[in-house]
Amino acid sequence: MKHYRFTRLSLGWQIVIGLVLGIIAGGIFYHNKAAITVMQNLGTMFISLIQMIVLPIVVSCLTVGIANMGDIHKLGRIGGKTLIYFEVMTTVAIALGLVIGNITHPGTFIDIHQLQSTDISQYMSTAKSASHTGIWDTIMGIIPTNFFKALSTGDMMPVIFFSVFFGLGTAAIGKRGQIVIDFLQATSEVMFKVTNWVMKFAPIGVFGLIGMTVGEMGFSALAPLGLFVLIAYGTMIIFVVVIMGIVARIFGFKFWALMDVIKEEIGIAFSTASSEATLPRLMDKMQKYGVSKGIVSFVIPTGYTFNLDGSAIYQSLAALFLAQAYGIHLTLGHQITLLVVLMITSKGMAGVPGASFVVLLATVSTIGVPMSGLTFIAGIDRFVDMGRTAVNVVGNSLATMVIGKSENEFDEAKSEQYLAEIKS
Repeated sequence: MKHYRFTRLSLGWQIVIGLVLGIIAGGIFYHNKAAITVMQNLGTMFISLIQMIVLPIVVSCLTVGIANMGDIHKLGRIGGKTLIYFEVMTTVAIALGLVIGNITHPGTFIDIHQLQSTDISQYMSTAKSASHTGIWDTIMGIIPTNFFKALSTGDMMPVIFFSVFFGLGTAAIGKRGQIVIDFLQATSEVMFKVTNWVMKFAPIGVFGLIGMTVGEMGFSALAPLGLFVLIAYGTMIIFVVVIMGIVARIFGFKFWALMDVIKEEIGIAFSTASSEATLPRLMDKMQKYGVSKGIVSFVIPTGYTFNLDGSAIYQSLAALFLAQAYGIHLTLGHQITLLVVLMITSKGMAGVPGASFVVLLATVSTIGVPMSGLTFIAGIDRFVDMGRTAVNVVGNSLATMVIGKSENEFDEAKSEQYLAEIKS
C-alpha cells in the first residue's frame, strides 16, 4: 500500500492565500460595516500580538548583544556607521522620488478639483504638534525619563537607548553580570518561540487587514490616481533593484540571496502595511543568516525609526505630485529645500501612526501646497503604504548586512548553510 506524503504549505504561500482571499472578501463585502468590522478585528488582533512581543525581544537581544560586544568604542563606531548609512540611503531615496517625479510629471495628468476628498482629521493634530518639534526636541525625546513608561507606550528609541546603556553596564561588572546575560538570553529564546506561534495567525491577520482595506475603499479609489500609484511602485522597484543592488555589490554579498531569505517578511510587510509585524522574525532570520547578534539587535530596531527608504520615496514623490497638480512650479532651489525638510521631518516623526502622511502634512506647506490637497490622495494612501512598508523592511535587512560586513561580523559559512536549509 502506497503512502502519499503531503507537505504543508509554507508560511509564504499561506500569506499569499490569505491576501487573495482578503481581496475577494473585501470586494464581496464592499461597504458592509459588519463584515468590515470582523475583518478589521482579525487584523488588529494579529498586529496586537506582534506588538506584544516586539519590545521584549528588542530589550533582551539588544542588551545581550551589547553586553557581549563589551566595547564602548566599538559600539560608537557601529552606531556612527549605522546612522551615516541610514542618512545617505534616505537622502538617495528622497532624491530618487524627486527625479522620477520631474521626469514623469504625474500631477499634470489630473484635475485636482475633480478628485474625491477623504477625511484626514486623524492626522492633523499629530502633524500640528510635530511641525513645532525641533531637532533638539527629537534628540531629547530619545532619552527616557522613565524606562517603563517608554515600554508601556511602545516608544522604540528610548527603549533602545536604555538597553544600550544597560548592556554596557552589564558588561562592565564582569562575571557578576553573567546572570543578567543568561536570563535575557533565555528571555529572547522564549520570545522567538512565542513569535513562531504568533506567526501561525499571520495568514488570518493578512486576510483581515487587506479585506478591511478593500471593503472600506474599494478598487474605485485607485482609478483616478492609478498613474500616481503605478509611478510610486515603479520608483520603489527601481530603488530596490538598482540602488540596493549596487550597495550589495559594493559590500560583496548577493542581494537576491538576501531577498530569498526575507521573502516571507516582505510578503507580511506588504499585506499588513506594518513594519512591526516583521521585526521579531527579521531579527531571528538575520542572526541565522550569519550577522552577529549585536549588529542585528542594534541596526534593525534603530532602522525602524531612522531608515524608512520606502516612506522617503513616497513623501518626495507625493509632495511633487501635489505641487504639479496645483500648477505650482518648483525651482531647483525649492526642491533642494524640500529634500532637506523631508530629511529632518521624517526623522522627527518616524514611529507615529500614519507617519508618512503626517510628514507630508508638516512638509507640503513649505512649497506652497495647501494642506487640503492631501485629502485628495488620502484614499489611496493605504495601497501605497503596503509597498513602502515592504521597501522599508528590505532596506533594514540590507543595512544589517552592510554594517555586519563592514565590521567583519558576517559569517559566510553560516549564511550558505542557512540558505541551503530554506531551499531544501
